[in-house]
Amino acid sequence: MLYRKLGKTGLKVSVIGLGGIPIQRVDEKEAVEIIKECKNQGINFIDTARGYSVSEEYIGKGLKEVGRSSFYIATKAPSYNYDDMKKSIEISLEKLDLDYIDIYQIHNVSYQWQMDDVLSKNGALKALIEAKEEGKIKHIGITSHNKDMLSQAVEYSQFETIQFPFNPIENQGLDVFKEAKEKNIGIIGMKPIAGGVFREAQLSLRYIINSEMITLAIPGMDSVDQVVENAYAGKKIIALNEEEQKLIDKEVKELGEDFCRRCGYCTPCPQGINIPLMMVLENYVKRYNLNDWAVDRYNAQINKASHCIECGVCEGRCPYNIPIINRLKSVKETFE
Repeated sequence: MLYRKLGKTGLKVSVIGLGGIPIQRVDEKEAVEIIKECKNQGINFIDTARGYSVSEEYIGKGLKEVGRSSFYIATKAPSYNYDDMKKSIEISLEKLDLDYIDIYQIHNVSYQWQMDDVLSKNGALKALIEAKEEGKIKHIGITSHNKDMLSQAVEYSQFETIQFPFNPIENQGLDVFKEAKEKNIGIIGMKPIAGGVFREAQLSLRYIINSEMITLAIPGMDSVDQVVENAYAGKKIIALNEEEQKLIDKEVKELGEDFCRRCGYCTPCPQGINIPLMMVLENYVKRYNLNDWAVDRYNAQINKASHCIECGVCEGRCPYNIPIINRLKSVKETFE
């Protein structure tokens, strides 16, 4: 496994880390096996979040099995004021069952009011600085889907890492990455396989690692096989050949700009529609020709795309400005 220094944190991290979102889909036993395999493959970085249901707890169980010293642990919370962040840090320590957390990040700062709260006199940053002084956390980070927020964050020396989407179709953060590198800020690339929709996963990971724009990529993994496959991309720098680049370009063109990254920020829908699932199922029909499977899954849903009343709540939450209402209309046409 290749390792890089995570900016001014000084942490030497594997170029492939474990993204902790999907681990909530498996049971505790399988989660522990996934973490064991990460160690076997040389992965030494795990990213999770307060909002990922049981993810912190499962990861804590895994660390008991493999040893705390085998991993650097990063977690995060969408807590923007002092009191909320103080509480979140304590909850994360309890759920992970740790004495300290390597990197605590402010989760998904997407709007100016959130950034203003974070940086205010009684903001989340103050709580993180205190926690660092107390030894409860070692380093401070911030994540976002809005590069304008991170452009502001990198001006503050207290932030040691940033986390932002990066893959062949999402390169909108390159200018922020360059600025962060100049300031020796560690860069964590989320959504390295575009939320799981990029078919050529290995090529996407190689594209990211070869770019040297980020320190590490954190694909979400919910099986031992995925750990082995994704870790392979981090074992050696292998240049993309012309044919591989053509495959990437083809997929980028097919996905377009309004594909769903399955980040889940559009949920919960007031009508109970599982919006990301609706778009994924349509994708299975149109891109993978899994018609029967997708139709069965769609019909099993109690609340379908046709239940959309066009209230627009979801579109107001989407960090990618996807025209969700129109996309749901397309889903309805596909399945109904």
